[in-house]
Amino acid sequence: MFRIVVALAACPAIFAGLSGALSGGCAFDRAGCVGLDPFLRSHVHYLSGLLAAIGLSYWWTLRRPEAQSEVYRLLTAIVLVGGIARLVGLAHDAASDPGVWISLALEIVVAPAICLWQARIARAG
Repeated sequence: MFRIVVALAACPAIFAGLSGALSGGCAFDRAGCVGLDPFLRSHVHYLSGLLAAIGLSYWWTLRRPEAQSEVYRLLTAIVLVGGIARLVGLAHDAASDPGVWISLALEIVVAPAICLWQARIARAG
């Protein structure tokens, strides 16, 4: 069950990351990508690549998740810091888009829960 949950939870990061890495801001907002500053476009491509790598790293752990405690802690820290940054952004710019709230839930609730679950599995195994 753990492997299934992790594999599914990583999918949004992988697919959104690959989409943004290939299409930049246009992957997320067609109207917003026209005339977007080249630096911001580049930044979206880069950060999207990092997001895809995070998701793929979760998938990489699935062969032997009980032996990957350090990887899970690192990935959780990275995702949690990103979620906190998103939360800070929401304090400045209220978002009504459900995708933002789903992403935030994955970052500050699901990722730490997976890390705690993995730690329990590692202790048991």
